[in-house]
Amino acid sequence: MSCRFGPTTADSPRCRRAALVFAACARSTRPITFAICSNADAYDRGVSLTLVVMAAGLGSRFGGTKQLAVIGADGEAFLDFAIKDAMAAGMNKVVLIVRSDIEADVRRHVVGQHPDLDVAYVLQDTHGPKREKPWGTGHAVLTAAPEVPGAFCVLNADDYYGASTYLALAEAAADLPDDRALLAGFRLDQTLPEVGEVSRGICEVVDGELVSLVETHGIGRREDGSITSTDPEGRLADDAVASMNCWVFPNNLFDHLGSGFETFLTEHGHEPKTEYLLPTVVNDLKAAGVYTVGVVPTSEPWVGVTNPDDLEIARRRINDLRS
Repeated sequence: MSCRFGPTTADSPRCRRAALVFAACARSTRPITFAICSNADAYDRGVSLTLVVMAAGLGSRFGGTKQLAVIGADGEAFLDFAIKDAMAAGMNKVVLIVRSDIEADVRRHVVGQHPDLDVAYVLQDTHGPKREKPWGTGHAVLTAAPEVPGAFCVLNADDYYGASTYLALAEAAADLPDDRALLAGFRLDQTLPEVGEVSRGICEVVDGELVSLVETHGIGRREDGSITSTDPEGRLADDAVASMNCWVFPNNLFDHLGSGFETFLTEHGHEPKTEYLLPTVVNDLKAAGVYTVGVVPTSEPWVGVTNPDDLEIARRRINDLRS
C-alpha cells in the first residue's frame, strides 16, 4: 500500500484521516495504491465547510463522461455551477472525487473554468479492491476523508442544485453538532425530467426532521398529470420531498463510513455490482440514534441528464435559470 499526500507530518489530521481510509482497505488481498492529488496549503488554511463533489461515476447510460458534458453558455459543466454557487455561499475548499482514467480531463476542464481555485483531487478507483463498477457513493465519500478538515457538503457532479440551495445549507450548517446531518429537500415535481422516468429518494419529513427515506424507482409524470412510481408502486404528491443526494455532514461521518465499508466488504465484497450507498449508511446511522437529520427545504428546480438526448433540454433550462 502506498500513499502520496504532499507535505505533512505523521501526527497531522491528514494522516489520521488517511488511516481511516486505509483501515477499510485491509480486507483486500490485492496491492492497493491510494492517490490523493492536492495542494497541501489548501488543507492548512482550515475551512468551515468543504464542498465534496462525487464525479467518479461511469455514466453508462449517457455513453461518455457525463461529468464534463457542456451545459452552460460559457462551457460550464454541472460541477462548475456547483463550485461557483458553493463558493458564493461561503464554502472555501473543493474536493473532487474522480477516476484515474478521467482525472487529466477533469483537471484541464476545472483549470479552464476556475483558474484561481485551489482544488483537491481524490482518485476513488485507487482505494479498495479492484472492480469495474465503482463501490458506491458511501465508498466515494470515504476516499475523500484525508482532504476534509471539518464539516462538509457532498453532492453529485452531474446534477444542478441551484444557488439558493447552497446558501440555505451553509446557513443551517453553522455550528453543526457531531450528531447532526442535513439534507437538501426538493419538491418532487421540481426534480422530474420532461420525458422518461427517474429514481428518487422520497422522504417522510415531520417538523423539519427526516423520518424515513425510501429509494423509489420508475417515477414519472403520467398523461393525466399525476406522478406515479413503479417500485414501490403508487401515486406521489407533487410536493413530496425528494432527496437529490445533497447532504451536509460532520467530520465524524468518516469514522462510520470506514467501519461500515469493512463490514460491507465482508458481506458483499465478492459481488460485482452491489454498492455501498451513502443514503443507506445515513438511514442506518439515523435508526441507531447516531444522527438526527434535518431537512433543509429548497424551491430550486433540479436539472440533470441521463441520456445524450437530454442535453439540449438541460442547456435550455440552465440558460433560463442563469440568465
